[in-house]
Amino acid sequence: MTIDAHQHFWRFDPVRDAWITEEMNVIRRDFLPADLAPLLKAAGIDGCVAVQADQSEAETHFLLECAQGNDFVKAVVGWVDLRSPDVAERLAYWAERPLVKGFRHIVQGEPDDKFLLREDFNNGVAALKKHGFTYDILVFPHQLPAVEQFVEKHPEQPLVIDHLAKPYIKKKEIGDWTKQIRRIARMPHVHCKLSGMVTEADLQDWKEADFRPYLDTVLEAFGPGRLMYGSDWPVCLLAADYARQKAIVDNFIGSLSASEKSGIMGGNAAAFYHIS
Repeated sequence: MTIDAHQHFWRFDPVRDAWITEEMNVIRRDFLPADLAPLLKAAGIDGCVAVQADQSEAETHFLLECAQGNDFVKAVVGWVDLRSPDVAERLAYWAERPLVKGFRHIVQGEPDDKFLLREDFNNGVAALKKHGFTYDILVFPHQLPAVEQFVEKHPEQPLVIDHLAKPYIKKKEIGDWTKQIRRIARMPHVHCKLSGMVTEADLQDWKEADFRPYLDTVLEAFGPGRLMYGSDWPVCLLAADYARQKAIVDNFIGSLSASEKSGIMGGNAAAFYHIS
Protein backbone atom coordinates (compact mmCIF):
# COMPACT_ATOMS: atom_id res chain seq x y z
CA MET A 1 0.00 0.00 0.00
CA THR A 2 1.28 3.46 -0.90
CA ILE A 3 0.37 6.15 1.61
CA ASP A 4 0.56 9.92 1.75
CA ALA A 5 1.37 10.21 5.45
CA HIS A 6 0.56 13.90 5.84
CA GLN A 7 -2.24 15.99 4.33
CA HIS A 8 -5.07 18.23 5.50
CA PHE A 9 -8.76 18.88 4.89
CA TRP A 10 -10.70 21.98 5.83
CA ARG A 11 -13.77 24.05 5.18
CA PHE A 12 -12.19 27.46 5.05
CA ASP A 13 -13.15 29.86 7.82
CA PRO A 14 -11.36 33.25 7.66
CA VAL A 15 -11.54 33.70 11.44
CA ARG A 16 -10.55 30.21 12.55
CA ASP A 17 -8.02 29.86 9.72
CA ALA A 18 -6.44 33.28 10.14
CA TRP A 19 -3.02 31.72 9.52
CA ILE A 20 -4.07 31.44 5.86
CA THR A 21 -3.38 35.05 4.91
CA GLU A 22 -4.48 36.88 1.77
CA GLU A 23 -1.03 36.22 0.30
CA MET A 24 -1.96 32.52 0.45
CA ASN A 25 -4.98 33.03 -1.78
CA VAL A 26 -4.53 29.69 -3.55
CA ILE A 27 -5.47 27.82 -0.36
CA ARG A 28 -8.12 30.22 0.95
CA ARG A 29 -10.97 27.85 0.09
CA ASP A 30 -12.39 24.48 1.03
CA PHE A 31 -10.25 21.35 0.55
CA LEU A 32 -12.18 18.12 1.00
CA PRO A 33 -11.68 14.43 0.20
CA ALA A 34 -13.32 14.78 -3.20
CA ASP A 35 -10.61 17.28 -4.14
CA LEU A 36 -7.76 14.99 -3.09
CA ALA A 37 -9.04 11.65 -4.42
CA PRO A 38 -8.19 12.24 -8.11
CA LEU A 39 -4.76 13.59 -7.22
CA LEU A 40 -3.91 10.48 -5.21
CA LYS A 41 -5.16 8.24 -8.01
CA ALA A 42 -3.07 10.07 -10.60
CA ALA A 43 -0.01 9.80 -8.34
CA GLY A 44 -0.49 6.08 -7.66
CA ILE A 45 -1.21 6.63 -3.96
CA ASP A 46 -3.64 4.21 -2.29
CA GLY A 47 -4.43 6.10 0.90
CA CYS A 48 -3.62 9.04 3.12
CA VAL A 49 -3.33 10.25 6.71
CA ALA A 50 -5.45 13.31 7.51
CA VAL A 51 -3.68 15.58 10.01
CA GLN A 52 -5.23 18.31 12.14
CA ALA A 53 -4.86 21.95 11.15
CA ASP A 54 -7.02 23.44 13.92
CA GLN A 55 -6.62 22.93 17.65
CA SER A 56 -10.07 21.71 18.63
CA GLU A 57 -11.81 18.41 19.13
CA ALA A 58 -14.33 19.62 16.55
CA GLU A 59 -11.45 19.33 14.08
CA THR A 60 -10.85 15.73 15.13
CA HIS A 61 -14.55 14.96 14.62
CA PHE A 62 -14.46 16.62 11.18
CA LEU A 63 -11.44 14.58 10.07
CA LEU A 64 -13.03 11.42 11.43
CA GLU A 65 -16.12 12.11 9.34
CA CYS A 66 -13.87 12.55 6.30
CA ALA A 67 -12.26 9.19 6.99
CA GLN A 68 -15.51 7.38 7.68
CA GLY A 69 -16.96 8.58 4.39
CA ASN A 70 -13.89 7.91 2.22
CA ASP A 71 -12.05 4.60 2.28
CA PHE A 72 -8.81 6.13 1.03
CA VAL A 73 -8.50 8.24 4.21
CA LYS A 74 -6.81 5.53 6.25
CA ALA A 75 -6.01 7.38 9.48
CA VAL A 76 -6.63 10.57 11.42
CA VAL A 77 -4.09 12.52 13.47
CA GLY A 78 -6.36 14.75 15.49
CA TRP A 79 -6.13 17.19 18.35
CA VAL A 80 -6.99 16.79 22.00
CA ASP A 81 -5.99 19.04 24.87
CA LEU A 82 -3.03 17.11 26.23
CA ARG A 83 -2.68 19.69 29.00
CA SER A 84 -6.17 19.08 30.35
CA PRO A 85 -6.70 17.33 33.70
CA ASP A 86 -9.41 15.35 31.85
CA VAL A 87 -7.03 14.08 29.17
CA ALA A 88 -7.36 10.42 30.22
CA GLU A 89 -11.13 10.59 29.76
CA ARG A 90 -10.81 12.26 26.37
CA LEU A 91 -8.25 9.75 25.13
CA ALA A 92 -10.51 6.90 26.22
CA TYR A 93 -13.28 8.51 24.17
CA TRP A 94 -11.13 8.72 21.04
CA ALA A 95 -9.76 5.22 21.56
CA GLU A 96 -13.25 3.93 20.77
CA ARG A 97 -12.88 5.40 17.27
CA PRO A 98 -10.26 3.22 15.58
CA LEU A 99 -9.62 5.53 12.63
CA VAL A 100 -8.14 8.06 15.07
CA LYS A 101 -4.53 6.90 15.31
CA GLY A 102 -2.78 9.77 17.04
CA PHE A 103 -2.62 13.44 17.93
CA ARG A 104 -0.70 16.61 17.22
CA HIS A 105 -0.30 20.02 18.82
CA ILE A 106 0.84 23.05 16.80
CA VAL A 107 3.94 23.55 18.92
CA GLN A 108 5.54 25.70 16.23
CA GLY A 109 2.99 28.38 17.13
CA GLU A 110 3.74 28.38 20.84
CA PRO A 111 5.76 31.41 22.00
CA ASP A 112 7.51 29.31 24.65
CA ASP A 113 10.48 27.55 23.00
CA LYS A 114 10.29 24.96 25.78
CA PHE A 115 6.57 24.28 25.49
CA LEU A 116 7.29 20.59 24.86
CA LEU A 117 8.83 20.34 28.31
CA ARG A 118 5.79 21.59 30.22
CA GLU A 119 4.75 19.15 32.93
CA ASP A 120 1.04 19.20 32.10
CA PHE A 121 1.72 18.60 28.40
CA ASN A 122 4.08 15.72 29.14
CA ASN A 123 1.52 14.13 31.43
CA GLY A 124 -0.87 14.10 28.48
CA VAL A 125 1.71 12.65 26.11
CA ALA A 126 2.55 9.95 28.66
CA ALA A 127 -1.14 8.93 28.61
CA LEU A 128 -1.09 8.24 24.85
CA LYS A 129 0.74 4.93 25.17
CA LYS A 130 -2.10 3.24 27.05
CA HIS A 131 -4.23 3.41 23.90
CA GLY A 132 -1.46 2.95 21.34
CA PHE A 133 -1.76 6.51 20.04
CA THR A 134 1.05 8.18 18.09
CA TYR A 135 2.23 11.77 18.43
CA ASP A 136 3.31 14.11 15.60
CA ILE A 137 5.93 16.73 16.48
CA LEU A 138 5.42 20.04 14.64
CA VAL A 139 8.23 22.50 15.40
CA PHE A 140 10.64 25.01 13.93
CA PRO A 141 14.42 24.40 14.09
CA HIS A 142 14.92 26.73 17.05
CA GLN A 143 12.67 24.40 19.07
CA LEU A 144 14.76 21.28 18.38
CA PRO A 145 16.75 21.48 21.65
CA ALA A 146 13.45 21.05 23.50
CA VAL A 147 12.48 18.24 21.10
CA GLU A 148 15.63 16.35 22.06
CA GLN A 149 14.71 16.50 25.75
CA PHE A 150 11.08 15.72 24.99
CA VAL A 151 11.76 12.53 23.03
CA GLU A 152 14.10 11.34 25.79
CA LYS A 153 11.22 11.66 28.27
CA HIS A 154 9.04 9.28 26.23
CA PRO A 155 11.26 6.39 25.08
CA GLU A 156 8.36 4.02 24.40
CA GLN A 157 6.04 6.53 22.70
CA PRO A 158 5.90 6.40 18.87
CA LEU A 159 6.90 9.88 17.70
CA VAL A 160 7.30 11.43 14.25
CA ILE A 161 8.79 14.78 13.30
CA ASP A 162 6.68 16.57 10.71
CA HIS A 163 8.27 18.36 7.73
CA LEU A 164 11.89 17.59 8.73
CA ALA A 165 11.32 20.15 11.55
CA LYS A 166 10.97 22.88 8.91
CA PRO A 167 14.65 23.62 8.14
CA TYR A 168 15.42 27.05 6.72
CA ILE A 169 15.78 25.83 3.14
CA LYS A 170 15.28 29.24 1.54
CA LYS A 171 18.20 30.65 3.55
CA LYS A 172 20.25 27.47 2.95
CA GLU A 173 20.87 27.23 6.70
CA ILE A 174 21.69 23.66 7.66
CA GLY A 175 24.49 23.39 10.26
CA ASP A 176 22.66 23.66 13.58
CA TRP A 177 19.61 21.83 12.23
CA THR A 178 21.80 18.93 11.07
CA LYS A 179 23.51 18.56 14.45
CA GLN A 180 20.20 18.55 16.31
CA ILE A 181 18.44 16.19 13.90
CA ARG A 182 21.30 13.70 14.17
CA ARG A 183 21.12 13.70 17.97
CA ILE A 184 17.35 13.24 17.97
CA ALA A 185 17.52 10.46 15.36
CA ARG A 186 19.72 8.37 17.65
CA MET A 187 16.54 7.54 19.55
CA PRO A 188 14.91 4.65 17.66
CA HIS A 189 11.31 5.52 18.56
CA VAL A 190 11.51 8.80 16.59
CA HIS A 191 10.54 8.90 12.90
CA CYS A 192 10.55 11.70 10.31
CA LYS A 193 8.21 12.78 7.52
CA LEU A 194 9.56 13.81 4.13
CA SER A 195 6.93 16.51 3.84
CA GLY A 196 6.42 20.26 3.89
CA MET A 197 9.68 21.04 2.13
CA VAL A 198 8.55 23.18 -0.78
CA THR A 199 6.96 25.76 1.49
CA GLU A 200 10.23 26.22 3.38
CA ALA A 201 12.08 27.00 0.15
CA ASP A 202 11.72 29.93 -2.23
CA LEU A 203 8.05 29.53 -3.14
CA GLN A 204 8.48 30.86 -6.66
CA ASP A 205 11.97 29.73 -7.55
CA TRP A 206 12.93 26.48 -5.82
CA LYS A 207 14.92 23.67 -7.41
CA GLU A 208 15.12 20.02 -6.42
CA ALA A 209 18.79 20.49 -5.60
CA ASP A 210 17.76 22.87 -2.81
CA PHE A 211 16.34 19.96 -0.83
CA ARG A 212 19.09 17.41 -1.36
CA PRO A 213 21.33 18.35 1.63
CA TYR A 214 18.36 18.14 4.01
CA LEU A 215 17.09 14.88 2.55
CA ASP A 216 20.59 13.38 2.65
CA THR A 217 20.81 14.32 6.32
CA VAL A 218 17.56 12.67 7.40
CA LEU A 219 18.20 9.57 5.30
CA GLU A 220 21.59 9.13 6.95
CA ALA A 221 20.27 9.97 10.43
CA PHE A 222 17.02 8.01 10.51
CA GLY A 223 17.68 5.41 7.83
CA PRO A 224 15.01 4.46 5.25
CA GLY A 225 13.05 2.47 7.83
CA ARG A 226 12.00 5.56 9.81
CA LEU A 227 11.13 7.93 6.98
CA MET A 228 7.69 8.41 5.44
CA TYR A 229 6.46 10.40 2.47
CA GLY A 230 3.86 13.13 3.02
CA SER A 231 2.54 15.76 0.62
CA ASP A 232 1.37 18.42 3.07
CA TRP A 233 -1.44 19.01 0.55
CA PRO A 234 -3.06 21.49 0.16
CA VAL A 235 -0.45 23.71 1.88
CA CYS A 236 2.08 22.52 -0.71
CA LEU A 237 0.04 24.32 -3.38
CA LEU A 238 1.69 27.55 -2.26
CA ALA A 239 4.80 26.30 -4.07
CA ALA A 240 3.98 23.17 -6.07
CA ASP A 241 1.14 20.99 -7.29
CA TYR A 242 0.75 17.45 -5.98
CA ALA A 243 2.76 15.75 -8.73
CA ARG A 244 5.66 18.19 -8.56
CA GLN A 245 6.14 17.95 -4.80
CA LYS A 246 5.94 14.15 -4.92
CA ALA A 247 8.58 14.05 -7.63
CA ILE A 248 11.11 15.51 -5.18
CA VAL A 249 10.82 12.43 -2.98
CA ASP A 250 10.48 9.99 -5.89
CA ASN A 251 13.69 11.25 -7.45
CA PHE A 252 15.56 11.32 -4.16
CA ILE A 253 14.78 7.70 -3.26
CA GLY A 254 15.23 6.43 -6.81
CA SER A 255 18.54 4.70 -6.03
CA LEU A 256 17.28 2.89 -2.92
CA SER A 257 16.22 -0.75 -2.91
CA ALA A 258 12.64 -1.71 -3.79
CA SER A 259 11.87 -2.56 -0.16
CA GLU A 260 13.33 0.72 1.10
CA LYS A 261 11.33 2.71 -1.42
CA SER A 262 8.11 0.88 -0.60
CA GLY A 263 8.71 1.56 3.09
CA ILE A 264 9.16 5.29 2.60
CA MET A 265 6.18 5.48 0.24
CA GLY A 266 3.78 3.66 2.52
CA GLY A 267 5.02 0.70 4.51
CA ASN A 268 6.60 2.76 7.27
CA ALA A 269 3.50 4.92 7.67
CA ALA A 270 1.27 1.84 7.74
CA ALA A 271 3.35 0.35 10.54
CA PHE A 272 3.59 3.60 12.49
CA TYR A 273 -0.11 4.47 12.30
CA HIS A 274 -1.34 0.85 12.45
CA ILE A 275 -2.97 0.98 9.04
CA SER A 276 -4.03 -2.36 7.58
